[in-house]
Amino acid sequence: MFTLKEFVQPKSVEEAYEILISGRNNTVLGGTAFLRMGSKKIGTAVDISKLELNGVKDAGSLIEIGACTALREVETHPLLIDHFDGAVSDSVKNIIGVQFRNIATVGASVFSKYGFSDLLTVLLALDTEVELFKAGRLPLDAFLKSPCEKDILMRLFIKKNGRNVSYQYLRNSASDYPVLNAAVSKLGSQWTVAVGARPQRAAIAMKASEALSNSSNRENPEYYANMAADELRFGTNARGTAQYRHAMCKVLVKRAIMEVLQCR
Repeated sequence: MFTLKEFVQPKSVEEAYEILISGRNNTVLGGTAFLRMGSKKIGTAVDISKLELNGVKDAGSLIEIGACTALREVETHPLLIDHFDGAVSDSVKNIIGVQFRNIATVGASVFSKYGFSDLLTVLLALDTEVELFKAGRLPLDAFLKSPCEKDILMRLFIKKNGRNVSYQYLRNSASDYPVLNAAVSKLGSQWTVAVGARPQRAAIAMKASEALSNSSNRENPEYYANMAADELRFGTNARGTAQYRHAMCKVLVKRAIMEVLQCR
């Protein structure tokens, strides 16, 4: 359980940011689902749940997701079920349990760049942008590669461009964190292969994505799956070894490619 010295509920994002940067141990609170699982010592806890940064909205050519949106809403919202072959919704269905998903937020998973995140992997395979108070709006891939700095994630934007997507995962048990996950997407001739829970944060397999995009014959998905596994790095933790994850990456990416190929 985390501990804190002070608790504030600012009336604006501007005020929240000023409080956040005023102390080294100041921390933004969302649903606190993941914080409760640790023992972090917080100076001032900045609660942003009252700043209207929640909800899934249809923004024309985009789907907008507020940082304080609960994972359960991501799972059940019709917009996310109806777009991207339901992959965004599917990616959060097995996260611990419904009660947990009712309090865990999108912002916590994305801003913290959790390596075990299911959501990050599928978002990375889509055309996703993040909007931060200080850094502004930038592609999700660029955000994940940037150094960690104090900021406030406000929203996500996903382009409604008709991408076909497949999300695959491997778990030791139904409600456990993933041993490995993968998402493959296709828009026209452009393919994207993303792999997460390596156990490092999700990353795009650039060589495999480029090879798939430039190929005129994609009837051998195993070739591209092997390419993805060979270009990414894997680590060892209690859920699996690096060698096991490397082998399972080939399986998950192959399944995802085959599923996307069936979306004619």
